Amino acid sequence: MQDKLSKEEKIRYDRQIMIKNFGKKGQQELKSTTALIAGAGGLGSPASIYLAIAGIGKLRIVDTDQVELSNLNRQILYQDEDIGENKAVVAKKKINKYNPNTEVEAIKKRITDENISKLRNGCDLIVDCMDNYPTRYVLNKESQKNDLPLFHAAVEGMNGQATTIIPGRTPCLNCIIPTPPPSEKFPVLGATPGLLGTIQAHEVIKYIVGIDNLLTNYLLLIKDGIDYNKIKIQKNPDCEICGE
Repeated sequence: MQDKLSKEEKIRYDRQIMIKNFGKKGQQELKSTTALIAGAGGLGSPASIYLAIAGIGKLRIVDTDQVELSNLNRQILYQDEDIGENKAVVAKKKINKYNPNTEVEAIKKRITDENISKLRNGCDLIVDCMDNYPTRYVLNKESQKNDLPLFHAAVEGMNGQATTIIPGRTPCLNCIIPTPPPSEKFPVLGATPGLLGTIQAHEVIKYIVGIDNLLTNYLLLIKDGIDYNKIKIQKNPDCEICGE
């Protein structure tokens, strides 16, 4: 692959370029990747920040909500002066300051079955940073339909989960969680989505640069931020989304 990194980029990313199996080739792969960030809240904030500072080429951030005071305990992209502003628009401004080399597109829309194809068009992967399962299932169907990797995480209180879904190789989200939990307001400690969103970014970067040690076919469960349990998961052959 032709070296397309500028002198400034080689300095900016010097320490991660040093990583085994990463190198300039991996950095160039990151630079050529576009990620759909579905949700710019507790998970989307750290995931977006760490993907940007790692040098991903483009982030398409989709969120229809406005910043609220109650978001500020966990959604680290925002401060008091952002209250009332659209999250995706504010996220674009903040991420541009973290790394001007990463292009950020802000879309003020709610993700639905009707618009997901247009929203993900041109993206290489989907990062599931949602806070509700109906929308997660929309992302999952689009992932399976178009052979796009889906990087899932979810949190509640001080607990969380994460997995990396590769169509054809792993269970889909519907296999793992066929019945959604009740739709209700749930507790969250701010550091918990920070932990899980960072894991999502880690998985995305490893996938892009070709590092095989991923959470594929495993569900990582985190309890109280300290107990980690990686459990094996399998495809459901009768799954209505990815089954045979």
